[in-house]
Amino acid sequence: MNSITLKQSSSTKSEPSKLVAIYGRVSTNQQTVENQLLDLQKVATRNNWEVVGVYTDEGVSGKHGRDKRPQFDELMKDVSRKKFDLIMSWDVSRLGRSLKHLVEFMEDIQSKNIDLYLHANGLDSSTSSGRAMFGMLSVFSSFEREMISERVKSGLERAKADGKKLGRPSNMNDGLCSSIKLLRERGLGIKKIARELGIGVCTVYKALETPA
Repeated sequence: MNSITLKQSSSTKSEPSKLVAIYGRVSTNQQTVENQLLDLQKVATRNNWEVVGVYTDEGVSGKHGRDKRPQFDELMKDVSRKKFDLIMSWDVSRLGRSLKHLVEFMEDIQSKNIDLYLHANGLDSSTSSGRAMFGMLSVFSSFEREMISERVKSGLERAKADGKKLGRPSNMNDGLCSSIKLLRERGLGIKKIARELGIGVCTVYKALETPA
């Protein structure tokens, strides 16, 4: 974990009610996570939560996956080890750039009985209102996936109507290209897009390199 030290109160404390991890992220090297971390530490102290880990990715966009966010990757490894009861972050954009990513993250941590606290959004999944809100996000994410599926099907039908072969085509048409880019924008990996559309990985790369 990054070597950021947060001051603990010197007063005598009772047994902490929760063990928590803090995740901070900024997109550019000109920004700093310190203010995020200090505010989250204050919340932890106020609620008698013990901070057992601080994970920070600096100069990294939220659209990147775990492979480009080393501290987020370390956080998820510690989720698997059940090192804490709750994860704290400044807001939803610190974790990812899409509803789909947030819902997947929630499902991953809740499978380990770990909750999520988002300070700026006022969300805490350990409370009944917080669980209800995250439940609504899951519904919206499902709706979003259905809409994407419909648009992908439409793109494939357009490709067929234009006389293009699916599978491993040597030529690219607008419908197929749009479907590939749409799936990529929603966070799917190159190989998964290829499997979803029944095309080759090279075709996916070719579509992503095609100017809009």
